[in-house]
Amino acid sequence: MVTVLTLKTTLQHHWEDVTKAIWQKYPNPFASHVLAADVVEQRVDPQTGVLHTTRLFLKKGNLPKWGRHLISAPEAFILEKSTVDPASKTMITVTRNLSHVKLMFVEETQTIRQDPADPTRTEMITDARIVSNTALTPIRARIEGFGLSRFKTNALNSTKGLLHVLEQITKKKALI
Repeated sequence: MVTVLTLKTTLQHHWEDVTKAIWQKYPNPFASHVLAADVVEQRVDPQTGVLHTTRLFLKKGNLPKWGRHLISAPEAFILEKSTVDPASKTMITVTRNLSHVKLMFVEETQTIRQDPADPTRTEMITDARIVSNTALTPIRARIEGFGLSRFKTNALNSTKGLLHVLEQITKKKALI
């Protein structure tokens, strides 16, 4: 079974500031579970001007009691591949876990684009796919349900963290 979730958010900030904040998002007070973030590769396509980036994150999570015997280490590596197209004012990130994929695979695609009706706003559309491939069929739905619940909580905290960084960017711009 595959669990799918779509979240839509409109931010009252320019696209340029939102994309800048995404690069500066960690650390922030709402993401203590993110232990490390590193850029693995970054390049600009000379033909299109599109920025391609690969980042690696190390995150730590809290497991429910019933899941603690399934995973010995609560840390997980997360891979993010992103493209930023300044011409169309669109950023797309595809993030997926590299650790514990047999137990639960989570893939998030986030599209960040300038609001076509109002250039002072930015739309964020997040699509998540959560799949458990465990051989333990009786708990597969429970694992996916846990993943969905955790994803919703983390998505809310991620937005809070992004807004925190956007506030810092706005303050710096006001000083200039």
